[in-house]
Amino acid sequence: MADSSSVVVVTGANGLVGAAVCRALVARSAQVRAVVRRAGSAPALDGVTEHVGDFADEVFAGEVTRGADAVVTTVHPMGSSRDEQHRVGAQGTPVLARAARDAGVARLVHVSTAGVYDRSAGLGDVAEDGALLPDGSGAYPDTKNATDAALAQVDGLTTVLVRPPAIIGAGETSVWNTLRPRAVLGGQRRANPEQTWSWVHVDDLAAFIADVATGAVATADDPEQGPVAGRATPVIVAGESATWRDYLGTVTDALGIAPEWTDEPVWIGQLRTDRARRWGWAPRVGLADALTELRQGLSASGPVD
Repeated sequence: MADSSSVVVVTGANGLVGAAVCRALVARSAQVRAVVRRAGSAPALDGVTEHVGDFADEVFAGEVTRGADAVVTTVHPMGSSRDEQHRVGAQGTPVLARAARDAGVARLVHVSTAGVYDRSAGLGDVAEDGALLPDGSGAYPDTKNATDAALAQVDGLTTVLVRPPAIIGAGETSVWNTLRPRAVLGGQRRANPEQTWSWVHVDDLAAFIADVATGAVATADDPEQGPVAGRATPVIVAGESATWRDYLGTVTDALGIAPEWTDEPVWIGQLRTDRARRWGWAPRVGLADALTELRQGLSASGPVD
């Protein structure tokens, strides 16, 4: 699958991650089928065609994946009810995956989350084989785990489960640059400053996803070397080490308020990115630049309701 001839379906193309993935794919000369629910909301980029519909609809899923080389799924209604998260993620995404398999799509790249891993106080670093959170840990990790498990059961499809931590990057829908600072302004500003704050910039995440989707990362028998053909391979993608002092301290300083530091036991390990790096990826956006972007965005407008 060559970059210049790749046809890639991207769901949630109007979201923070989906739009960044579209940009990264276009930069690699791929043709993008941008799946959105609202007409006129897909990125206006050369090489991007908008497809309006519900990817959980079998007919639409079959149509949009026909003749495609790869599918990237970015949609998960974080913050909605457990039932809605389960319906969209664990039930809807596998419909698209089965359609992709039946259409002969070479690979599916699913944006999962590092939030599926147990990162309790006292645990060390976490790699792809780390313990997953048990069911009952919360609607988000529960439904994300259920979605990953459902995708792993789609036989005959090479699936990559990309597991990023906090995704930072400017945007109105950005959780960490816009929505979380809004909550901080509203009073949610308590944290242990030493707690690990794992993060990745959306542009670095999108670059990794685009490389995997366009075949720049070849399949391999060993998951440490590349996606395993016909199986689901998880991979953690994260930036350099950081703590809540870095993130919350930046947000509160930009907003002109004081954080509320605590001292309860917290996780101070790191997410291991050895696998992603063996696949040829390395982050380009450093912590200082990411926090500068965050600070400038808050200082320029401030999160308001």
